[in-house]
Amino acid sequence: MSQPVTKVSLTGIKPTGEPHLGNLIGAIRPALKLAEQYDSLYFIADYHALTTVRDPELLRHYSRSVAATWMAVGLDPKRTTFYLQSDVPEVFELTWVLSCVTGKGLMNRAHAYKAARDRNIEAGEDPDAGVNMGLYNYPILMAVDILIMETDVVPVGKDQVQHVEYAADIAGSFNHLYGDAYSFKIPQAIVPDTGTGHTLPGLDGRKMSKSYDNTIPLFLPENKLKKLVRRIPTDSTPVEEPKDPDSSAVFQILEQFAPESAADVVADTRKRLEAGGMGWGELKNVLFEVLNTELAPLRERYEELMRPGSELDTALAEGAERARARASRVLGSVRGAIGIDR
Repeated sequence: MSQPVTKVSLTGIKPTGEPHLGNLIGAIRPALKLAEQYDSLYFIADYHALTTVRDPELLRHYSRSVAATWMAVGLDPKRTTFYLQSDVPEVFELTWVLSCVTGKGLMNRAHAYKAARDRNIEAGEDPDAGVNMGLYNYPILMAVDILIMETDVVPVGKDQVQHVEYAADIAGSFNHLYGDAYSFKIPQAIVPDTGTGHTLPGLDGRKMSKSYDNTIPLFLPENKLKKLVRRIPTDSTPVEEPKDPDSSAVFQILEQFAPESAADVVADTRKRLEAGGMGWGELKNVLFEVLNTELAPLRERYEELMRPGSELDTALAEGAERARARASRVLGSVRGAIGIDR
């Protein structure tokens, strides 16, 4: 009796900043759960970062930092294929091939490009001012990341679904032309349930995002973590007055971040806030203790992985070998289909 075929899941992570709590809650934890259901691949999209990161040392640091973060919080390179995009050169050959079957009109409608044009027009500038071809062609490279690994599903946030739709459109264009010789899988987007119901707030109460410079980095030293938590704004409700926990950014972070082992702490804190007698300062102390208890062992693991020659290097090298084996097989089929045989 044949075994059911396991579907392939692909997750790409762009290294453009220090990982923060919002990344952990909204992206990392949900994506890692998929490894239990799929033949999973995770890659660091270092070439994608070139659209905005122009400092080579910073790019090296971010790429290693993001990779170390995923391993520190639970990615098992023995169970998944974990690699750097730049270690798979087949991706870039296929990018040219698929560029030749992709309509410019499709690229004109890409969200990131349209947003850049809209900002320029509002500012009275040339619509394409500051737009590089990396930004413009970004959806094609992302499509290749997906298609070259014969991906079935791609976990993305709601704002990233278009990228997977573009990958499906581009695959369809290729399949229409060359499908008798080789056809790409048509990928689907899945939007993981974070289990939170709403967005993790940042230091200023808005959505936690590098764009707003309001994040709580995952691996800050203990004293710096405490200072950042103390900076989260609160209102002037006196200690003795009842408070609405759900209107507090501090409590929202506590509720969404706290592990199951701290469920009683969260429930007790909610009751005390609603009853009155607990001040915002004490709430911030509770949040810090929960954060630090959870993050301290992850911080130690992260620092180990960041050292040169750590097991991170071995994991990425072995992952690149497995990823290239997949990519080479697909690229070989594509080359034959288009008439460029080795």
